[in-house]
Amino acid sequence: MNARTRFILAFTLLAIAAALLLPAVPQPIDYHDFADKRAALGIENFLDVMSNLAFALVGIVGLAITLRHRTVFAAPRERLPYALFFVGMLLTAAGSGYYHLAPDNATLFWDRLPMTIAFMSLICATIVDRIDVRTGLLLLAPALVVGAASVIYWILTERAGRGNVVPYAVLQAYAVFVMLFLAILQPSRYTHGGEIYWVFAAYVIAKLLEHFDEPLLHMGHIVSGHTLKHIAAAAAGYFVCRMLWRRKLVSAPG
Repeated sequence: MNARTRFILAFTLLAIAAALLLPAVPQPIDYHDFADKRAALGIENFLDVMSNLAFALVGIVGLAITLRHRTVFAAPRERLPYALFFVGMLLTAAGSGYYHLAPDNATLFWDRLPMTIAFMSLICATIVDRIDVRTGLLLLAPALVVGAASVIYWILTERAGRGNVVPYAVLQAYAVFVMLFLAILQPSRYTHGGEIYWVFAAYVIAKLLEHFDEPLLHMGHIVSGHTLKHIAAAAAGYFVCRMLWRRKLVSAPG
C-alpha cells in the first residue's frame, strides 16, 4: 500500500468518525426560504425551478458523449461511472425541480438523493482514471450505497424529530476533498485530466452563489444567487463533458 492510498484510507476513516461522532445538526428550517419566490407561467419559484434544466442538458449531452464510440476509454467498462454521473445529473434536474416547486424537508430528499449518485460516481471515475481501474469499479456500488444511506439517514432522523444532516454534509465534503487530492497528486491516464480543477472551481462558485442568494437578487431584481448556483453546479458537469470529448489515452490502464 503506497503513501497516497494510506492517506486516502486514513482520511476516509477520519470522515467516518466525524459522521458518527459529531453532534447531530438538524436541517435548518430557514434553508428552504429562498429569495426568489416569483411565479411565472403558473409555476411557483419559476427561476429556481426552471434553472434545473441546465442539469438536464448537461446530463443528456454527457451521456451521449460517454456512450459514443469515439470517446476514448481504455476499456469499455470504464464508461460506467461516467454514465452514472450523468444519470445523476439528469435525476438531479428532476429532483431539484420538484423540490423548488414546494421547498421543505420532504421534497429536499429528492433533490439530495440524485446528487449523491453524481458525486459518488465521479469519485469512482476519478479513481478509475488516476489510481486503478478495478479498484474504482469495485468501489462504485458501495459508494452509491453509502451516498444514498447518508440521505436516507438524514430524512429518517428528521421524521423522528431528531434530525441529523451531519453525515450527508461530511460525505459531500469528503467527495470534494478526495477528488481534489487525487487530481493534485496523481496524474490521469488520459489527457485533459486538469479539467477536474474546473469542476472543483464550479463547485466552490456554486456554494458562494448559494450563500449570497438574497443579496444577488436585490442587486438588480433579475436573478437570485440560488438560481445562479444551479447554473454553476451544472457547469461542473459541462467540464466533465469537455474532458471526455477532448481526451486521449497517454498511458496503459492501471
